[in-house]
Amino acid sequence: MMPPRLKSSPFPFLILVLMLSAVFAGCGFRGTPVDLVLHNGLILTLDEMGSEAQAVAVQDGRVLEVGPERAILNKYAGQKEVDLRGAVLVPGLMDAHAHFVGYAKSLSTADLNGTTSLDEVLSRARLHAEIQPTGWVLGRGWDQNDWESPDFPDRMNQLDAMFPERPVLLERVDGHAVWANGVALALAGFDADTRIFGGELLVSDAGELTGVLVDRAGDSLQSLVPELDSLQLATLLAQAGRQVAAVGLTHITDAGLGPNEVDALLALQASGELPIRFSVMVSDSPEALDHFLPQGPRIDTSGMLDVRSVKFYMDGSLGSRGAALLEPYADRPESQGTFLQDEQDYRAKVERVKSAGFQVATHCIGDGAVRRVLGLYGEVLGGVNDLRWRIEHAQVVHRDDVDFFADYTVIPSIQPTHATSDMYWAGQRLGRNRVRRAYIYSTLQKQLGWLPLGTDFPVEGIAPLRTFYAAVVRKDVEGWPDGGYQMDEALSREDALRGMTGWAALACFRENDLGQVSPGFRADFTVLDRNVLKVGEKDLLGTRVLQTWVGGHQVHELAAGKSVPTP
Repeated sequence: MMPPRLKSSPFPFLILVLMLSAVFAGCGFRGTPVDLVLHNGLILTLDEMGSEAQAVAVQDGRVLEVGPERAILNKYAGQKEVDLRGAVLVPGLMDAHAHFVGYAKSLSTADLNGTTSLDEVLSRARLHAEIQPTGWVLGRGWDQNDWESPDFPDRMNQLDAMFPERPVLLERVDGHAVWANGVALALAGFDADTRIFGGELLVSDAGELTGVLVDRAGDSLQSLVPELDSLQLATLLAQAGRQVAAVGLTHITDAGLGPNEVDALLALQASGELPIRFSVMVSDSPEALDHFLPQGPRIDTSGMLDVRSVKFYMDGSLGSRGAALLEPYADRPESQGTFLQDEQDYRAKVERVKSAGFQVATHCIGDGAVRRVLGLYGEVLGGVNDLRWRIEHAQVVHRDDVDFFADYTVIPSIQPTHATSDMYWAGQRLGRNRVRRAYIYSTLQKQLGWLPLGTDFPVEGIAPLRTFYAAVVRKDVEGWPDGGYQMDEALSREDALRGMTGWAALACFRENDLGQVSPGFRADFTVLDRNVLKVGEKDLLGTRVLQTWVGGHQVHELAAGKSVPTP
């Protein structure tokens, strides 16, 4: 039976219902509470269809829904709502190959990047020594190819006189050579007769060590440098974390760490001072392998740090002439570079890593190293697979070896800024014909249909937008060369962006978790002030990172002029 008050007077109630309906229709019925809504932007989801949207809802650190502005705002009420004001939101940018811990450590040493003369290197080293008046004088970043005379330096000229009592070790920009003074060489017990497998100690015409040590020889000397204490390392890691967040990075694959370094990352993440995700490649040192392999791969349910790969070095760098080539260097005919692994030892370690369930990644710069590693990979893998073994850099690849990447499902992991850093002198190292086999990014992408991109910082700068620029424009920041460097090997803009997001995720087994703005994916976002897929070439370098988000938490905002830690 109808209640008397409704039966006798229905109109006031109906009017109330109609009024409420009008209110909800006008402002949107926002019935679902969520942690975060970002709206009023252009969202490049980078899903399989390349969809675009205007708003995204986030709950519990993951994307709940992405779609049109009005649809998302009508459906969701965010505890925090961010008006993007027309900015462009992309999946959190990822660096598929870098040395984050190495970069952090370098922040406490003399910055030699960008030096254009030996005198400038020495001046910066002296200034750093005055700031830190005791212990080793350390620095990184010199590149003799940027000097008026591209010859390697000799300690006998000025370094020994400037530092007669303190040991000095100045690392080349690529990390594959160092320049040391006589005090440091004496501490190591090195002389002109010293021989080290996988390394070279350069000797002057007078028969004296120049102090330039290449690859394993430099590593031997660096092992004498005292390690940072835990507090010093934590401080530098936190500083580096703020810097990479400010350039839009949300995930880094760190290529070669030991147990103590991994522990330092985990501790800082747990404290909330390092809100960046990591996929760690374990160093191939006996200590690291014995520590990590028996435990099996570490897959972190929080998505902050995985350990499931091992990094090997097969050769050195092109700039130091340590890259292993099939034919001699054009500018050093007596040398074909250096192999850093004994073949049988390398095979045994690779098979051990495979048995432990870890991914194998091997540094190969020269075509000789690439051929040797592809051959061994092929023997161990046997054909098409989903183990995702990688060749890092693949800078020079003989045309006869290209197809093996597809035949054995080997991932070529490349760093586009190497091409634009090396293009001034790579032809001198390789010669006119062979240099056409270098930095062949488009060719390599065709092998698997995708290609992860990184920076290799601190060998290069940390900014992923420079990676994007180098991949698609292939010029330096001054716009040289006019037509771009070997532009037939440039990447499309969309492919370059996928190389820094979804394809980088695929290379480290995170493709179902990272690299898209799609439901179920981690809420990692980089917000840019312009659409890098559309703007003119000259505007690309001016692109700014406005915000960086990791797991639905903001870790950087340009407007505030600061990076803020994840709660």
